[in-house]
Amino acid sequence: MNDWSIQEVARLAGTTSRTLRHYGELGLLPPSDVGANGYRRYDAHALVRLQRILMLRELGLSLPQIGEVLDRPTRAEEALGHHLEWLHGEQERIVRQIAAVRSTITALENGEEPMAEDMLDGFDHTQYKDEVTERWGEQAYADSDRWWRGLGERGQSEWKQVVRDLNSAWQDAAGRGIAPDGAEAQELAARHVAWLRATPGTPAAGGGDVGAYVRGVAEMYVSDARFAANYGGAEGAAFVRDALLAHLERG
Repeated sequence: MNDWSIQEVARLAGTTSRTLRHYGELGLLPPSDVGANGYRRYDAHALVRLQRILMLRELGLSLPQIGEVLDRPTRAEEALGHHLEWLHGEQERIVRQIAAVRSTITALENGEEPMAEDMLDGFDHTQYKDEVTERWGEQAYADSDRWWRGLGERGQSEWKQVVRDLNSAWQDAAGRGIAPDGAEAQELAARHVAWLRATPGTPAAGGGDVGAYVRGVAEMYVSDARFAANYGGAEGAAFVRDALLAHLERG
């Protein structure tokens, strides 16, 4: 099996030998072999692990959180599959943004006024319009869209940070293996339901059957890889689902 020196791996990954040694000290990326001269070598298995580390960093996880994810009994192929689905979604979004910026540049160079629809394609949340409408109706989408646009740039940024913080807290809790019906997980579940209630356009915010809605989204987190990726994959999503269902049972 081929292996690579720490300098070679650092160059391939666009990082530094110091960073790789730090990952090793934390137990995230132990070298596959250390020679008598103290030189570290990394085989293909180590590079797969490094690939996962780098992608989890892209998702915004801290190094301790990454360690917890890597320690879970999940096959690398399965975990990478979830990452791949997330990357495909990001790829589609970025391709749309590139086309939007290119269209704006072309219009400006030609002395024309850029079209708003072209300029903002790939930058908003309306890509989910058909899906939301199918699940909860046209009024739900209209209410949600009106609320979202009314937030403004600052409000949207703050809302996204709330979501990131909530997702990160779920991933951390799942990674530590706490009980989904325990006090800590139930505090998170209550926080999650409160967040759902505060999002206009959903049955949870519109006076509908909150319990049925929460059960539905809880199962969706597990069955839809796009949502599961928010919680570190299928296992993390299952933990969120179980905690939410336990919260509903408690009334």
